[in-house]
Formats: sequence, C-alpha cells, structure tokens
Amino acid sequence: MSVPVEEYNEKWAAQPMLRPKIAAVKLNVSLGVAGDPLERTKTILANIAGQTPTETLAKDTWRSWGIRKGQPVGATVTVRGDRAYELLMSLFHAKEYKLKEKSIDKQGNFGFGIAEHIDIPGQSYDPNLGIIGLDVLVQMERAGYRVKQRKYRSKKIGRHHMLSPVETKVFLKDNYDIELI
Repeated sequence: MSVPVEEYNEKWAAQPMLRPKIAAVKLNVSLGVAGDPLERTKTILANIAGQTPTETLAKDTWRSWGIRKGQPVGATVTVRGDRAYELLMSLFHAKEYKLKEKSIDKQGNFGFGIAEHIDIPGQSYDPNLGIIGLDVLVQMERAGYRVKQRKYRSKKIGRHHMLSPVETKVFLKDNYDIELI
C-alpha cells in the first residue's frame, strides 16, 4: 500500500494543528522476578532512556510462578518531549527502520519489540548487567489532546480529531523514513 505523503504534508502545511506528534515513548521490561535481575534491568533502562525507571508491580498472585500480589516484577520508563524523538530514532535503528503495518492501532499508536538492548546505538555489552529485551510503545497525538487529560472540564476527543493509522504511517515515513512491511 502506498502512503500518500505529499497529500498529507500539504494538508498539514495548510492546517498545522492537525500535524501528528509523539506524546510519549514508553520502554517496558517484564521479568516476573524481583531482586538482582530487576536492579540490573533498571540500570540498563536508565542507560537507554537517560531517566530513572519505575518498578511495575504484580496485580495478582501466581503461586505456580512464585509471584505474589504487589511484588515488583518489571520496570518501565516514559520519555516525553524532544528526548522522545531522539530516543525513537535510535530505537528504529535497532529495528533497521522497519515496522510491521499491523503494529499500528486504530488511534495511530504503535509498538514493537527489541530482542537485545545491545542492538541500540550507544549501548554496549556489560557482563555484570547481561542482555535484556524490551517492548517499545509509542503514543501519538495532535494538538488539542490536552482536553482529555485536564482536571477542569475534561472531555473526550472527537472522532474527527482522532489520529488515524494512515496519518501515523505518513508521519513515520516522512520523519523517520520507516519501511512498513
């Protein structure tokens, strides 16, 4: 399927408030165990994102896996602003600038996985830390999405103002030269 980049660029030049932007890039690692492996994972995520990650807690008890409710089982970090654009560029480099079309949802958000963190530029192997894989989730938005999150008179985003998968594809092709497979 051909992505109509020129058509959307003309539309966005005429109406700049419709141009998509990255709201957040979330890096997530689920381990299922706490302790030393979780601390090593948090160190690796801090090196990748340049921010301190937070622990994710188990919602339920799984006795067969030895997981208790409330036990830390993973780590996540959310990057916003200009740093998100830079981070996403290096994460796409690890994926060789290829993304599956089916990884884009109906609201224009997308996600992908990275098998080994050492594929990301600037990351090297440290035998004390090991190698981890991580999930990357990218939340897309356009100007005006704040009405959904504000405390005073919060409203839903109208369906005509929601981002479409085609607009996300055009954004990725135009800004990152992504090959959609």
